[in-house]
Amino acid sequence: MKKNSFVWHPNTQMKEWSSFDTIVKAKGMWLTTSNGIHLLDGVGSMWCNVWGHSKPELVNAIMSQSKKVQHSSMFNLTNEPAEKLAKNLIKLSPGMHRVFYSDNGSSAMEIAFKIALQYRKNVGDKNKTKIATLKNGYHGDTFGAMAVGYVPEFFGKFKKQLFPTIQFPVPNGYRIPKGYSFLDYQNFCLDKIETEFSKDGKISTFVMESGAQVAGGVIIFPKEFQKKISNLCKKYDVLLVLDEIATGFGRLGSMIQYTEQKCTPDIVAYGKMLTGGYLTMAATLTSKKIYDSFLGEFNDHRHLFHGHTFTGNPIAAGVANENLRLYQKNNLIDKIQKTSKIFKGYYNEILKLDIVGDIRHKGMLMGIEMVKDKKKKTPINSKVSINKILFEVGKKNGIYLRTLGNIVMLVPPLAISEKELDLLLSRTIDTIKSAQNKLL
Repeated sequence: MKKNSFVWHPNTQMKEWSSFDTIVKAKGMWLTTSNGIHLLDGVGSMWCNVWGHSKPELVNAIMSQSKKVQHSSMFNLTNEPAEKLAKNLIKLSPGMHRVFYSDNGSSAMEIAFKIALQYRKNVGDKNKTKIATLKNGYHGDTFGAMAVGYVPEFFGKFKKQLFPTIQFPVPNGYRIPKGYSFLDYQNFCLDKIETEFSKDGKISTFVMESGAQVAGGVIIFPKEFQKKISNLCKKYDVLLVLDEIATGFGRLGSMIQYTEQKCTPDIVAYGKMLTGGYLTMAATLTSKKIYDSFLGEFNDHRHLFHGHTFTGNPIAAGVANENLRLYQKNNLIDKIQKTSKIFKGYYNEILKLDIVGDIRHKGMLMGIEMVKDKKKKTPINSKVSINKILFEVGKKNGIYLRTLGNIVMLVPPLAISEKELDLLLSRTIDTIKSAQNKLL
């Protein structure tokens, strides 16, 4: 347990914690603390880990590239790993034409917003200036990302500083307004979008997570919901920007989630699992139509005014290329689709728990919603941190858990074995059982 630390931890009420466990070793799906506690990583080191920890091929890729070029700017220069990765990403991503690198998901989405808005200026369409999105979506913690992915519980203190966006309801099968069937409410949400699209023609861009809202509570989109939004975007000349930072690269069971959703965006962002979770890197990809609008004479000032110090870092790109090679070599997507069936075998047992109201699951992602009243579906609203309670009880059960509000998130490394996933799920059930009195 680390004491006298000067580190300020993310999304943490520091007064609650007297110290933090120090991770001194990580191997496979397990983390080891300085006092010898072994924790099964139930959150994939914040949703980014693919193969588990200390994967030799990825470690070797980092070491190999670090002996050649550690970092070289992409301002007026390039490097081989970044060029190779761009080709790999374009090959994986139907309809995409160019790759712009950054070093985290929030930045990748900020870049997407800037590209989308500048595109309108570049093509002389001054009328389309508004950004639309889904309520409860999440796209990062920077100011543009907070404005577009506005989750009140996270960002309410900054509301007055955020630029306005148009927010549409999203169908959540667990919380359907009275008087609607789930299908009726899906159509209601889509009708709201189309009505706004057709009203004044000022909506430039529609932004959404691809396949599911993750940080907003694990809301899995109904079949064809995303495709229908894509069709509306095409009908009304609205750019579609997809956020696959947390949902792409296998998390929901497909390599590129928008292909499963049967739609093609104008802009898409990747991150988290791009390097297997070993180094920080993100990428924003655009179609040829978008990219071509930025071409012109220098004095036209049409080029994208954006850049990062570590854009296209060769070590990060090198490990990303090796990561993608391992996906193919190990048929990881097929493995995920098989292993993820383990989750379904635990549905009934989890739902029997006194404080569990709903389970939402797809691929290697599960959200368990905890409620204090099952009939009224009233969320647990503890006076102390739900996350801290579940973390401490989980630690006693040998698992690393983190919650988002009243949602227990299970987001393990993608390559977790069936045996270890069984262990994670059974210990999660034990943890919720043991914690429920404290939570209520």
